Amino acid sequence: MFGLFILVTIPSLVLGGSIISGIKATENGFAFNFDAKGIIAIILTIISIVLGSILFIRFLKALSLEKALFFSSLPLIIIYGAIMFLIADLSNIDNNFAKSVRYVLNLSPNNAYNTILWAVLVTILFVILLSLNYFVFCKPMNKLERIVSRLGDGKLNEDKLQIGGGKQFKNIEHGLNKINNNYMEKDNTLRTANLRSQKNISRQVLRFLGKRDLNDLERGRQIKKQASLMSIKFDSNVKSLENDYNRLNSLINGLSPIIRRYGGFLLSYFGDGVICVFGRVEDAIDCAVSLCREIKIRSKTEKAGGISQERISIYTCEPIFALTGQEEKTVSIVSDETKVLEKMTKIAQFIDAKVVFSKSCIDNLPLRYKFAYRYIGPINMYDEQNILLFEDLDVYSKEISSHLIKNKGLFERGIICYNNGQYQKALDYFKENLKLYPNDKAGYIYYNNTKDKLER
Repeated sequence: MFGLFILVTIPSLVLGGSIISGIKATENGFAFNFDAKGIIAIILTIISIVLGSILFIRFLKALSLEKALFFSSLPLIIIYGAIMFLIADLSNIDNNFAKSVRYVLNLSPNNAYNTILWAVLVTILFVILLSLNYFVFCKPMNKLERIVSRLGDGKLNEDKLQIGGGKQFKNIEHGLNKINNNYMEKDNTLRTANLRSQKNISRQVLRFLGKRDLNDLERGRQIKKQASLMSIKFDSNVKSLENDYNRLNSLINGLSPIIRRYGGFLLSYFGDGVICVFGRVEDAIDCAVSLCREIKIRSKTEKAGGISQERISIYTCEPIFALTGQEEKTVSIVSDETKVLEKMTKIAQFIDAKVVFSKSCIDNLPLRYKFAYRYIGPINMYDEQNILLFEDLDVYSKEISSHLIKNKGLFERGIICYNNGQYQKALDYFKENLKLYPNDKAGYIYYNNTKDKLER
């Protein structure tokens, strides 16, 4: 293109006199009368200016920002200075061309107002062109600032970044694309790892903890949140370990939809059961009733053998949740609440109860919530904390639950006397309870234990 520019510029300069001779200064301004050479010269000059402008722009793009601003502003400054000098000194020039210019611009030595007005207009135009020049050359800088800000916040999703501008910005653009590619590779690796881990962590768990994803749930960060924990343990009479595992796994898969229906989720598995989490205690209690009914239906439809009895313990507390594990990440309870559940389950096994729950569950139930239950005694934890336990009576058939509810007062008075060491009075209450309903398993166990206490 440079060769073409030279090829056009030389004849335009040679024929430049034809352009000047075609412009005639008159008393009323200028008259234009170009011959063939003048027209050709004008065309060549226009082409030369266009080609020169393109070459000048290319030259500016090859420069750094500060040099590009200097060389792009220089022609504007020179032209502005020349025009201002011409306007200021035009009144002192005495030739036909100056007279025609003064006529066109309405300038005269006696009219300084127009001279100032033209100077102001030229200055405004100069400022506008200079501002436009700076805006064009600094536009990539503004785009660069936005890209760097978004890249720093991790919100950039473009595969290829484009800034524009000169060579300096091209180099910056290349460097940012390398950074972006490295970031996207690491982000994809992290996402892949998170997706593998999220197979073990349901969205319901994250939603309960108030987190969007694993990135939001930082490893090692502990979250304390009130919840109702449910331990479901199954007593099995299958002697084969493999068959026991298969039957237990099949049962848990069948019960999982019921747990989810009541807003709960499976948190962890242990040898012969699971631990679930509920946001509301009433949902946990309702779920326990439904689980017992479902297990009863399954036990009737399945062949002999398998699960002999379920033990469900519910404890409302404020456990501490945390993200644990390295490659296979899971959300776990890292506080001692699971030990309370374990001891509650042992009490449930001891008195042959299906569903037991703590007093903290009753304390957190809405006033309108009604269900049948009875007090079964306290458990002592390692920190000497007494946790009062209750048995859910709605999980039994109407025939059984009606008897248990009717004799609730006798049974609970016996429990209180037993815990206070008043074993004779406790024995009388348990004996009366069994007379009215001999099939009360918990009452029978407490009766035998009280009898043993008295015989020692």
